[in-house]
Amino acid sequence: MRVKRGFVARRRRARVLRLAKGFRGSHSVQFRTAQQRTMRALSLSYADRRLFKRSMRRLWIRRINSFVRGPNGTGKSKSYITFMHALKEKGIQLNRKILSQLAVFDPVSMKVLLD
Repeated sequence: MRVKRGFVARRRRARVLRLAKGFRGSHSVQFRTAQQRTMRALSLSYADRRLFKRSMRRLWIRRINSFVRGPNGTGKSKSYITFMHALKEKGIQLNRKILSQLAVFDPVSMKVLLD
């Protein structure tokens, strides 16, 4: 007896085409190219989420470092690494995101951390 796989195949293709909605040209219409583009898009989106986290961490470190070295800081030409080491010795457990927000929006409280 012949099996036509109509429902299963149609559902699989529809899922891929739904993910490919908004792609240009035949990439959103033809199943084979849509499947290739969708696989690539999903793998790149995974990688780019990691890259975004990495770039945000670099931004936070730059902000903290510029605050510590700049005129708002202690003026002892401290560096980021010595500042982070001092925070660790004091037992202050603030992450880099919060520290960078303090440096930008609340320099007074950041100065308290420097001392």
